[in-house]
Amino acid sequence: MVPPHALVATAGRLLAERFGAREVTLLLADYGLTTLQPVTHLPHTGDPVSAHDGPAGTAFTTQKPVVEVTSDPATQLVHLPMSVRGDRLGVLSVRVPATSAEPGTVLRLCDFATALGHEVVTAGRDTDLYLMARRTRRLTLAAEMQWQLLPGRGCARDEYVIGAHLEPAYAIGGDNYDWSTGADHVTLTVTDGMGQGIEASLLTSLAVGALRNARRAGIGLADQACLADQAVFSQYGGKLYASTLLLRFDLDSGRVCAVDAGSPQVYRQRDATIERIELRAQLPLGMFEETLYEEQTFQVEAGDRLVVMSTGVHGTRSATGEVFGEGVLRQILGATRQSSPHETARSVVAGLIEHVGDEGLVSDAAVVCLDWTGRDAGTTRAGRRSR
Repeated sequence: MVPPHALVATAGRLLAERFGAREVTLLLADYGLTTLQPVTHLPHTGDPVSAHDGPAGTAFTTQKPVVEVTSDPATQLVHLPMSVRGDRLGVLSVRVPATSAEPGTVLRLCDFATALGHEVVTAGRDTDLYLMARRTRRLTLAAEMQWQLLPGRGCARDEYVIGAHLEPAYAIGGDNYDWSTGADHVTLTVTDGMGQGIEASLLTSLAVGALRNARRAGIGLADQACLADQAVFSQYGGKLYASTLLLRFDLDSGRVCAVDAGSPQVYRQRDATIERIELRAQLPLGMFEETLYEEQTFQVEAGDRLVVMSTGVHGTRSATGEVFGEGVLRQILGATRQSSPHETARSVVAGLIEHVGDEGLVSDAAVVCLDWTGRDAGTTRAGRRSR
């Protein structure tokens, strides 16, 4: 059994035996998704590379292997995207003999990178190495708590692909997203805890924990909100509360049940049309005792893209007082229609940061982008046809 901290060395040995690899580097995306950080023996590490430019950055953003021709004619550097069920982790760069960089070998190397990604995720339960390697600077305690609470930064199934982004990545406090997938549905929540720093992080941790506890009890969406509302109110007595949007997608029909408990907003991009899904606003979780919540429904179709934003996105003003608003958002969504949900979520936050200028973000910003494929009417599942 390979020790958790020895995955890179073991991968190098295996790749040398099977593919004649002469150099193997594991690059993990940092929390802000700006750089790819080499994993070596900490605290010593190599120089980071861009997560968006260059051969390695291209492999990361496109999620496709990139073969780089190097100054050494006898070798080529193959950059392999590493992800786990749609959650992009980084890139595995492997230097192989030039004669080995043929399509069949590259595909086998891709399979190896995917397997290594699963091992890295599992190893993260027993070592801090991979979490520490991702950092360009120290996380605040509140951010440490929030990142541990998150499910990841992406999720993919045949029916949908999710990509998410948070800023300020190294100082996030109260914003959170969460999802859970099942055989027939996927549940997605975006939560904006009141306040900043540790106070906001503790509040959001309680709200998300309560929502998960209710969801795992198998109760409906509205009742999940009710139970989480009671948990937050019992702790804070209405002094602090958490704005939350709950969405539950039926994988067969594309029917979406929604509870709008506060201020996160959702937009739907269908073909060339971008529209805000108007939901009846209900009280944030924990504002009053024993609040009752009601579900609403809307429909998604194959090809739809949904973008969910916390208040720190749609409510942020620039130095001149201009709200980020729909105008800028529509421009960004129009320009990123062919990009992946991961890159679209990142682009929305990048546009927000540009909008506020030198002053930087004063509130947390969370964006979740979901591309919907759904199920074909003729797909057979569990021995029966989908509706």
